[in-house]
Amino acid sequence: MAPNASIAIVTGANKGIGLSVVKHLALQYPSSAFSRNGTLPFLIYLTARDPGRGEAAAQALQNDVDLKKAKALAVDGGLSTIQFRGLDISNADSIKDLGAFLQNEHPDGIDIVVNNAGIAMNGFDANVVKETLHTNYHGTLLASQTLLPLLRPNGRIVNVASIAGYLGNKYAPSLKQQFYAAKTVPDVTKLMDAFNTSVANGTYQKDGWPASAYMVAKAGEIGFTRVLAKEEAEKGNGVLVNACCPGWVSTDMTKGRGHKNVDQGAQTPVLLALGELRGKTGQFWQDEIVIEW
Repeated sequence: MAPNASIAIVTGANKGIGLSVVKHLALQYPSSAFSRNGTLPFLIYLTARDPGRGEAAAQALQNDVDLKKAKALAVDGGLSTIQFRGLDISNADSIKDLGAFLQNEHPDGIDIVVNNAGIAMNGFDANVVKETLHTNYHGTLLASQTLLPLLRPNGRIVNVASIAGYLGNKYAPSLKQQFYAAKTVPDVTKLMDAFNTSVANGTYQKDGWPASAYMVAKAGEIGFTRVLAKEEAEKGNGVLVNACCPGWVSTDMTKGRGHKNVDQGAQTPVLLALGELRGKTGQFWQDEIVIEW
């Protein structure tokens, strides 16, 4: 049975890059293959931890100038409908509740997941590492693992990571090799656990880790993206799983210091969600091209 709509979920979407991703999904959807030549409606779930802010964001998009001009929304005769749904990726029950809702509401499946939600904490100590890994690594992983089985053939998962997750010279060569060699999710999680323990023990410098919880969590996110992509590729269902850096974007997370605006930052995630990727999966992208990890 053919679907009666394409379904997308964007996490952490009440502001910044996530909100812009929702907007640009609606703008670019009609020209994508998902729209079936502009004939298939599009339902986007804008998710956020705070219900008030999430509802306000979804409502604000109804009056967005660009969406109005393009007549992108169903209320203006377009294809897209935007609905708020609560999701806190630091809470396993919240993630499972969203999965159950989607499975019940859309038993024939969903099409696109953009995992944008995340945190950036000040400082560097054992607590910062624990909380950052809990949300940015474990939360994003659980969201991916919960929603991945709901994807229809040729669906997409986009994990919004960061160039901070690049495996540069701040890692010991042996650690970099372990990241590259990871073949299963537990392999990657073992590295996150090792970092957590290393910081708690005060040996992270000797052990070859960088002094940044955010960097390591994002490296872990890229690492598990590669693993999930390989697992899906082996199933032959056409599902593509990629990670990306949106660039140095001026948002609350960067304290307004970025050189890109949020609309520019949304372009690579939206490309990975809707664009013609020629089967590329398990890659790390920036500025709409594959880059080295």
